[in-house]
Amino acid sequence: MTSKFYTIDLQLFGAGETVHGTEGYVNANDSERSVAYSEAGGLSAEMKTFYDKTLIELAGPSLVFDQFAQKRPIPKGGGKSIEFRKFNSLPKALTPITEGVTPSASKLSVVPVTATVDQYGDYVELTDMIELTSVDPIVVEATKQLADQAGRTIDTVVRNQIMGGTNVCYCPLVGADGSETEITLRNQLTADCKLRVKDVFRAAAMLKAMNAPTFDGSYVAVIHPYVAYDLMQDAKGQWLDIQKYADPAAILKGEIGTLGGVRFVQSTEAKIYVGDEGGKDGTAVFCTLFIGANAYGTTDIAGGGIEHIVKQKGYGNDPLNQRSSVGWKATKVATRLVEEYMLRVESGSSFSATVTEEN
Repeated sequence: MTSKFYTIDLQLFGAGETVHGTEGYVNANDSERSVAYSEAGGLSAEMKTFYDKTLIELAGPSLVFDQFAQKRPIPKGGGKSIEFRKFNSLPKALTPITEGVTPSASKLSVVPVTATVDQYGDYVELTDMIELTSVDPIVVEATKQLADQAGRTIDTVVRNQIMGGTNVCYCPLVGADGSETEITLRNQLTADCKLRVKDVFRAAAMLKAMNAPTFDGSYVAVIHPYVAYDLMQDAKGQWLDIQKYADPAAILKGEIGTLGGVRFVQSTEAKIYVGDEGGKDGTAVFCTLFIGANAYGTTDIAGGGIEHIVKQKGYGNDPLNQRSSVGWKATKVATRLVEEYMLRVESGSSFSATVTEEN
């Protein structure tokens, strides 16, 4: 099969997602597997849309923690920092009003929370030999891998911030006879300290006691698949699977079911601690985060979401047109707004012995 070469100029993909290029050559295999380029000298509109959607759609499913944040984008040119404002509750007005006398006004109490965005990104280099000999459309495959990395990276930035919350409780050690031993530290947790129905109701009660607002009537919990397995074994007939929802269109990204007024969203990115940071004898400890609305906020710079960047051969110091690259970058920050509106429940799992690395 004969390879064809076209001189092209990669232009902007469109608003928000950008592809940069320098003058040179990009190989396009003459087959159904090829990456389609316009013979007129530019990347076709279809390919621009395809690359945009490839990056965004593949990154999207990884953004589990991000979907429950209070979002405040920073306008372009508005600096790198943003100030969230948290209003404290007014005290009860229990003093009766005297007829004809205007009472003293109360004052709003505002607590500023400042966050500064950081930039993240990565890229892969592609050689001319890979482009010439690869069976797969290499730019598309690279974009898929980078999109997955971008989504996981951005969501981990959010997760690591909110996992530092001050509200935490530990699942008790349950004996073979059903007896419970209270756990007060992470390093006391074992694989027998599983998350149970009882612990879910307790977490929901703690959020309610703090007057944490709900998401349309329910709290949300982000849970690891291993912990979800243990919980569903304990829940038996109490677990409501998403297939039984009255309104399937309202299902959250990653949602698997509901229990005790809490909607559970499953993610392999739910925080795990192992080794010296883990439980007893290094047992893997899993964190299930129970969340109320407005518990934390995220922001980015408008127009600086996930930026997709493709450089053709000949860019930079490449006199023999041997290297091209595909990459991404993004701006992101997350900050906790109301500690009382989130609760981290740490537990072991029947799978604890199989997990040896933190995530």
